[in-house]
Amino acid sequence: MTGRGGPGGPPVDPAATRRAALREAGAYLAAAGIADAEREARFLLLGLLGLEPRDLALAGDRPLGPEGAATLAPALARRAAGEPVARILGQWEFWGLPFALVPETLVPRPDTETVVEAALAALPARDAPLRLLDLGTGSGCLLVALLSELPAATGLGIDRSFAALAAARHNAAANGVGERAAFACGDWCDALRGPFDLVVSNPPYIRAAVIPGLDREVAAHDPHAALDGGEDGLDAYRPILTQLGTGGILASGATAVVEIGYDQAEAVSALGCRAGLGPGRLARDLAGHPRAITFQR
Repeated sequence: MTGRGGPGGPPVDPAATRRAALREAGAYLAAAGIADAEREARFLLLGLLGLEPRDLALAGDRPLGPEGAATLAPALARRAAGEPVARILGQWEFWGLPFALVPETLVPRPDTETVVEAALAALPARDAPLRLLDLGTGSGCLLVALLSELPAATGLGIDRSFAALAAARHNAAANGVGERAAFACGDWCDALRGPFDLVVSNPPYIRAAVIPGLDREVAAHDPHAALDGGEDGLDAYRPILTQLGTGGILASGATAVVEIGYDQAEAVSALGCRAGLGPGRLARDLAGHPRAITFQR
């Protein structure tokens, strides 16, 4: 790249065309060791400059301009240093819907869509007036995705972080389900009154000792509280499943779906059974890894 760059970023030429800037950005990220560098450079250029793919196809020869160069340069430096694209953009897509992010929320991942798929598959009808509960809602991605598919449903999202709850409220409103979603600060099912027809959760499930060795994008940028599952990774499942099995949270015959780590299916299923929930049904993600367990009461 030639010309002057933004503070802390690579030099980006304001006179470069959008297509040329995209090529140079991809090469810069590849040299920094970023996997799938061209795709990530495209995400950054389109997202930060407010462009659509058609803008590259139809107006790719338009100069980047001083403002575009000043915006792109520091973003490339942040990505080269290991910050995820979603954190730089401040939003990400889940279930085909946009979600704003804050430091206190996880970046929604495609694997977590397995929870939505399993929950929908367990429901006898999508037009019923269901009551949903999302434990550890974070950005609200699970609850909002489900409400987008269940037009007569209402939902409650619980989280311990006020910042996460504010983001979840924003995301529910932005995706057209705000009037059917409520959010409250709490610790799993404590002080909740049921019954709910469907409960979903993506709790922290990574063993504490493993977290420092995770990819830097996760270990350095995802909220620790949303990752740390304690010594064996099961700390959150114990109160959640116990309360779902005995606390009157789940209606009779209702469904609970929890996300799990790839090696936790047996342990989480056993916890659910001991709590009085029906035998768990395992769902796998697109890579074939165990990703969600469906329980019924």
